This record gives sequence, structure tokens and C-alpha cells, in this order.
Amino acid sequence: MKDKIRFLSDVGSQVRALRQATQMPTALIAEKSGRSRDVLNRLEKGRDVSLTSLLAILAAMGHTIEIVGLGLPTREEMRRRTLQEMEDDDDH
Repeated sequence: MKDKIRFLSDVGSQVRALRQATQMPTALIAEKSGRSRDVLNRLEKGRDVSLTSLLAILAAMGHTIEIVGLGLPTREEMRRRTLQEMEDDDDH
């Protein structure tokens, strides 16, 4: 997971991939983080959740965030963002 996170959808994708890689059940993450499974679900879908919830969920999975310089998006990052926006438009 070396992609820089630029959008909420990127956060969701990274958290989902992390959860799947660790094979932690959502109920366990919810219990350890003190957040509901609904909050975890919203986070994984790239919806807005509080920073406190994000940090608690990451801590429950044994991870945290790091602030790094933004730089310019790669072509692949732009392609994925465009596809995500198109999917979001289809959902509404």
C-alpha cells in the first residue's frame, strides 16, 4: 500500500485492503475501535467519517497514518480517481 491518499475514496480502499489483508472480522475491528460496523462500512466506501473514528479504526488494526508531501498525482492515480467518480455518479 504505497499509493498516496488524495481522496476519501482512497482512504476507503486502503482501509478495506488492510482489513482484508489482516483477515480481521469487521465485528472485531468495531469492538476494538469502539466504533460501529456502520462507521467502518462508511469509511471503506469512501464516505466521510470523523478523524477520531479513522484513527481508532486504524489503531484497532495496528496501523496509523503518516503525513507526507503531496506531489503531483500519477497518471494511474488520475485514472483511478476518474473511474471512481464515474462509479459514484452511477450510484446516485
